[in-house]
Amino acid sequence: MPARLSFDYTIVRVVPRVDRGEQLNVGVIVWCLKQDYLAAAIALDEARLVSLWPSVDLELVRAHLDAIPRICAGDAAAGPIAKLSKRERWHWLVAPRSTIVQTAPVHVGLCEDPAHTLDHLMAKLVRV
Repeated sequence: MPARLSFDYTIVRVVPRVDRGEQLNVGVIVWCLKQDYLAAAIALDEARLVSLWPSVDLELVRAHLDAIPRICAGDAAAGPIAKLSKRERWHWLVAPRSTIVQTAPVHVGLCEDPAHTLDHLMAKLVRV
């Protein structure tokens, strides 16, 4: 049996109105130190978001969400944060925010393959 690896993950959420407490899970970020793995997957259900927030600027939300996987990948075009180490990018991405794009508290787990785990978490926590 392959060795099990410790990993951390967070759910990426769009929070249309913080005062109402409504949120929509739109992605997952996985960090596995042992394999130096940092990746994110995003799947925005635009119809569900519009039902919660009819006046949403979808282009703006998409732009913010599209930056997350690019930051994880270290894409220089994603700005100065993408140039940090993976550990620093992870901590920046999961830092608490009071904006419309937020991350949930960090959770931990064990896995054999972080990429497969990212897919599994997306299926379980984001895709309906």
